[in-house]
Amino acid sequence: MSDTVCRAGVLGTGSYLPDRVLDNKELAERFGCSEEWILSRTGIRERRFAEPGTGASDLGVIAAERALEAASVPAKDLDLVVCATYTPDMAFPSTACLIQDRLGAKPAAAFDLQAACSGFVYALVTAAQYVVASGFRTALVVASDVNSTIVDPRDQKVTPLFGDGAGAVVLGRVNHGSGLLGFHMGADGGGGNLFYMPAGGSRRPATFETVEAREHYIRMDGPSLFRFGVDAMVQASRLSLDRAGLKVEDVDLFIPHQANIRIIDAGLDRLGIPKDKTLVTLDRFANTAASSIPIALDLAVRTGQLRSGMNVLLTGFGAGLTWGSTVLRW
Repeated sequence: MSDTVCRAGVLGTGSYLPDRVLDNKELAERFGCSEEWILSRTGIRERRFAEPGTGASDLGVIAAERALEAASVPAKDLDLVVCATYTPDMAFPSTACLIQDRLGAKPAAAFDLQAACSGFVYALVTAAQYVVASGFRTALVVASDVNSTIVDPRDQKVTPLFGDGAGAVVLGRVNHGSGLLGFHMGADGGGGNLFYMPAGGSRRPATFETVEAREHYIRMDGPSLFRFGVDAMVQASRLSLDRAGLKVEDVDLFIPHQANIRIIDAGLDRLGIPKDKTLVTLDRFANTAASSIPIALDLAVRTGQLRSGMNVLLTGFGAGLTWGSTVLRW
């Protein structure tokens, strides 16, 4: 996709992470293992967990406010709010509507988008189309997940992997030559059983039996997800670069979904992207699902790692199975 077709770009970024730090020492004591055992298998040293009773909208509002401030866009001027989350405050109304209300962004259109850890890329591409193809001038994309509410505290393999957080970007039309240059998205619903939560939906609503069976927590097939994650990262990245008319060596900064350090390292080897061009936040924040990419993106902006004119590659993959990648010229 050439920049003459799509010229939506990021006007401002924001993120938020809860104050509570859950380090490997605390988890090692809980599970009777060593801190090194957790670090060697995940690449994670600590993660942030929100306080009980915190919803995705609570984290998302703070990230959104910071993005709006960075973009110098008043909330009342927004035309669209899209929230990527798989841990919504409730089934309905949408978390996007809750965020819209608290920001004072009425009467902007608002809806949630659920593509798990690929959610931010899906939402970014979706919102960009509205900015380019409709009368919408500005759109807010928020990714927020409270993973601490859906990880089983007894599960030694799953709990250390996840953290809570939110990231946001404000989109608008940008000058010719910058903005969204290309993207690729895809899904394979046949792999849905590799990462899922069995109960809580219309098929298996909450009952005493589902709670007793701990079916309201994440179930995952780690080895299969590892293979999928590496393949998805590589293929989606290559296809989005191809649509942007760029090569791997044109990438100035790569921000992959922060799932597991071994997945990231294997993907980098196959893509040929050096580590010094890759931003990794996994060690500090763990896997924050849809928000992992925008949190890292905001960090890159605020630390000066991402500068005007640079090509940034964003690639996500997750439950569904879903994958998505986009190339932006900053």
